[in-house]
Amino acid sequence: MNAAILAIGDEIVSGLTADTNSGFLAQLLRSAGVDTLGFQSVPDDEEAIERALRWALERAELVVTTGGLGPTADDLTTASVARLADVDLELHPPSLRSIERRFRDRGIEMPTNNRKQALMPTGALVLSNPDGTAPGFICAVPGRPGDRHVASLPGVPREMRRMAEESLLPWVVERSTAGRFGARVFSTSGLTESGLDELLAGAIDPSEARLSFRAAFPRLQVRVSVTARSDEEVEARLASLESRVRDRLGDHVYAVGDEGMEETVGKLLLQRGLTIATAESCTGGLIGHRITDVPGSSAYFTLGVIAYSNQAKMDLLGVSSRTLRDYGAVSEETVMEMARGVRRMAASSIGVATSGIAGPGGGTDEKPVGTVWIAISHEDGEWARRYDLGVRSRLWVKEMTAQIALDRVRRSLLQDDR
Repeated sequence: MNAAILAIGDEIVSGLTADTNSGFLAQLLRSAGVDTLGFQSVPDDEEAIERALRWALERAELVVTTGGLGPTADDLTTASVARLADVDLELHPPSLRSIERRFRDRGIEMPTNNRKQALMPTGALVLSNPDGTAPGFICAVPGRPGDRHVASLPGVPREMRRMAEESLLPWVVERSTAGRFGARVFSTSGLTESGLDELLAGAIDPSEARLSFRAAFPRLQVRVSVTARSDEEVEARLASLESRVRDRLGDHVYAVGDEGMEETVGKLLLQRGLTIATAESCTGGLIGHRITDVPGSSAYFTLGVIAYSNQAKMDLLGVSSRTLRDYGAVSEETVMEMARGVRRMAASSIGVATSGIAGPGGGTDEKPVGTVWIAISHEDGEWARRYDLGVRSRLWVKEMTAQIALDRVRRSLLQDDR
């Protein structure tokens, strides 16, 4: 099987929104042995969409579109595919109920135009959307060379990726191979994409499985995909390959599956019956935000303090004026006192603290922009380290600092502070 990918939307064509979906889809399809012949960006225009679909269907067995499945007048993908396939649009009641439930759960009355999202080409396979209101679909297009299909997915990357992995990929594999398909995702920390590739070089023969990498900052993941004659054989192969991946990557693997570092840390805290509090300066509450994004985090998160000024560090966390005068706010001594102070204040098992220079100004020769200190105060000991993250955007420094801090908490909980 081969494929073509169409990214639909005026915002894509105008350059206002970067098309990250097409590259992700090409990599995902490649993991199932499907070659992508090319990408196109298409505006929200019926003639342009149908023209692009015809061009792609002349060349590819599968055309994957992203975008244009929303409720507004300029969302034209579904109607364009239906016309091309020469079928009517019909209401798909399960999709309508799902959309209505999503609005009801948010306490919002569903606008009438959202009903449009439950209209599907007659005979299409509907793909559910657990993360949004726009379901996708796979529609056969007769009258073309061979067996041709159009798969239409939402344009929102988070929604598209989950639908592609959980619904489109199994459909593709079932049609393109005689066997069964399975995949395992390894979420990693402390590596670059090239470093991850180097560590895994030679670990898995291409005849055994396909390796693909996904960098969605601050997450970096490797996906191992296999095909076999049965589900049992798929699981056996994945288990064997997981052992090899773990041997190569060691403690850089923090989770198997698409899991954030905050989820892993939360599970470890729950397992050990421990609590955590945060004292943040340069990260501005980002660590606390990520921890509390996890449902049930109230069981282990006790307090978050954003102490940006020196006065706040002294008044709220008990950092001494002498420490700040002698060593400065961005120092091992200050960040350690912050971690101790918030742990004491919250009566928590663990206190984690950050202080740094996110930029673009404020750096010195001794402490340039990107200098960050992270500290952990634990009932079993203390730890602090300086990181030199370099001159990056302010948001990047904050997000990377938060990721490192959470990873250091994970490692301390595993008693693996290397």
